[in-house]
Amino acid sequence: DSVRLVNGTNWCSGRLEVKLDQSWSSVGEDAFDQQDAEVLCRELGCGPPSVLQGALYGETEAPPWSKEFQCEGNEAALLDCRSSGSDRSTSSPGKAVGLTCSEPDDWIRLVGGDSRCSGRLEMKHRHEWKP
Repeated sequence: DSVRLVNGTNWCSGRLEVKLDQSWSSVGEDAFDQQDAEVLCRELGCGPPSVLQGALYGETEAPPWSKEFQCEGNEAALLDCRSSGSDRSTSSPGKAVGLTCSEPDDWIRLVGGDSRCSGRLEMKHRHEWKP
């Protein structure tokens, strides 16, 4: 309930917003990188990030998020990541984080079963399916 993607085609895509003190803030693209995206996609129950681009799903809206995320990639949630200690004023207006995560069925599957709900679980890792 503290992060969301808005204006996308589903819950796994959109402009990133973070909730702080009951208010949603857009995150600027300079405060977010690939490791941050991996943590966020996992937190939302989506597959790995496939597109990370500024202003892809609209421009930043006030108030902007003022800290830089510094995820290592193994955190369970975006707000578990370290962040810069001071407010940032370097976010370019209009350059909100736009993120598209893979949908869950793009990276896991069941094979060899009698139906789509049974079989051996496989996961896509580095573009290859593995048990």
